[in-house]
Amino acid sequence: MLLTLTKKKAVIFISAIIVLFAISFISCQKELTGNADDFIAAPPDLTVKVSASVAGFVTDENDIAVNGAVVTVGGTTILTDKYGYFEIKNVQVVKEAAVVTVARPGYFKGIKTWLATAGKSAFFRVKLIPKTIAGTLDAATGGNVTLANGLIISLPAAAIVNAATNAAYTGPVNVSAKWIDPTGNDLNRTMPGDLRGLDTAGIIKLLTTYGMTAVELTGSGGELLQVAGGKKATLTIPLPASLAAGAPATIPLWYFDETVGLWKEEGKAVKSGNTYIGDVSHFSYWNYDVPSNYIKFNCTIVDAKGVPVQNVLVKVSVVNNPQSSGYGYTDSAGYTGGAVPNNAQLLLQVFSEYNCSTPLHSQTFTTTNTNVALGNIKVTAASIAGVTGNIVNCSNGAVTNGFVIMLKNGVSYRYKVDATGAFNFATPLCSGNAVVTLIAEDISALQSGAATSATLVTGANLIGSLTACGTSIQQFINYTINGTSYSMTAPGDSLLSYVNTQTPPPTIYIYGLKSGTNGNSASLKFTQLGIAVNSAQPLASFSAFQLPDSSSMPTPINVTITEYGPVGQFMAGNFTGTFTGPPPANTPYNVTCGFRVRRTQ
Repeated sequence: MLLTLTKKKAVIFISAIIVLFAISFISCQKELTGNADDFIAAPPDLTVKVSASVAGFVTDENDIAVNGAVVTVGGTTILTDKYGYFEIKNVQVVKEAAVVTVARPGYFKGIKTWLATAGKSAFFRVKLIPKTIAGTLDAATGGNVTLANGLIISLPAAAIVNAATNAAYTGPVNVSAKWIDPTGNDLNRTMPGDLRGLDTAGIIKLLTTYGMTAVELTGSGGELLQVAGGKKATLTIPLPASLAAGAPATIPLWYFDETVGLWKEEGKAVKSGNTYIGDVSHFSYWNYDVPSNYIKFNCTIVDAKGVPVQNVLVKVSVVNNPQSSGYGYTDSAGYTGGAVPNNAQLLLQVFSEYNCSTPLHSQTFTTTNTNVALGNIKVTAASIAGVTGNIVNCSNGAVTNGFVIMLKNGVSYRYKVDATGAFNFATPLCSGNAVVTLIAEDISALQSGAATSATLVTGANLIGSLTACGTSIQQFINYTINGTSYSMTAPGDSLLSYVNTQTPPPTIYIYGLKSGTNGNSASLKFTQLGIAVNSAQPLASFSAFQLPDSSSMPTPINVTITEYGPVGQFMAGNFTGTFTGPPPANTPYNVTCGFRVRRTQ
């Protein structure tokens, strides 16, 4: 007899998948996103909230779009689409530290923090870090795990507990770890938060990083482990040669607090050769930083005609110390901002993309102890391409609720159409021209068109009509229980597919979470072995909010697969069967279910 997941377990399990699944300027590399507001010199009020919006793209370690990553902002949860794109509008966030969290099984959480302004939006590019097991130790004896880059995680003997129960753990300890290079050109996409932190006095400080680590401990059953209370582990992190000369002998240690989206000061580390060594009381993200004061800054990037230049990279650096630099992306209105050093002469540069080294625009400005807003900054370089066109649907009518995706130099962009179905945007070019791929999508009709190639040149580029027709992008879980129908449909509701290959045979998990409700969810799982169109896959479990806890499946049920495209495309299927409620009533529940979701693995 196979048992379904209970409603409670289904919600917990979906939450577990979510768990598995800046913004501001500092003196190494930081992000810029926010507003010019009040000078930071006192403990922040983290209870004040504003309504804001956030969007962005999520990629994996190879810069490939991540489809189906779970994105959470201010209590709202959605999934990234096949382009890795997410957008959440008008959500309540903490004004001084708004947080967007990206989760994906097998990866450390991607977390970004920004200074939120009512009515303003933020934009991010998030690059997820894989959870790679660097080594395995025995909890009883402890020991060291050493990475090739010089990162060392040292665990004491008999000092590991189950993170959920705090019970002592014995057995193998799997150590997943990643060193985050403070001089890396992808730091602004990989690091958590915005490199602002709460010092021991509770004051928010700007942080100059000399290196970060992400560490997670798991047991033989995949359970999360931690260092026991009263015990300490030791982290030895590499110090890049370019930072060694100016690195302090002793440096504060900071861990990332996911609940507030800020780093928190805890302990110190000592410089030893080209490393820093420090003791830590638990594992998460750790950071070795020098704190300083800051002010807030913002600007808006437009082209010569005043059209906002969307999603370009803005770099701000200290004039007499070019390595002291920060990065941020403009939103759909060309806006960006964040925290910058006070009382400093700074250089602002605008770049086409993070992988383009030639600036489109440069200018200097000087800060005092007063926040600064530079207003509109016109990028008049000859390498700006103006792109116009329109999108039509399957009936050759205007698509008024749609967008065009552009892939340029390995980087994705998303542009909305207006009320007439037209798009008009400015995009900078790394060189004299760029071959791009354009794809039109119709949100209302849930249709996508074929990819179109175009060569963009400086000046005007008339694309003409793009057709959003030919591929259905519909996703749903529809089911009936004793004749009553229920439905979850993307993008309004969150749908997710995931394949578990750890325990054979491989099993497909499909989850749905109803938007705007608390715990209204559905999930099913079935085997992937020999899967193909028209195949019958044994149903392992089905759970729905409306199905009683501890219901059972007295006779086997098969899932008929009606569509099974490649990864990134869709799989669909259906089943019909009877479930039995818990005793003593043993009420029968006749269930019919159909689904169509995008494959992520």
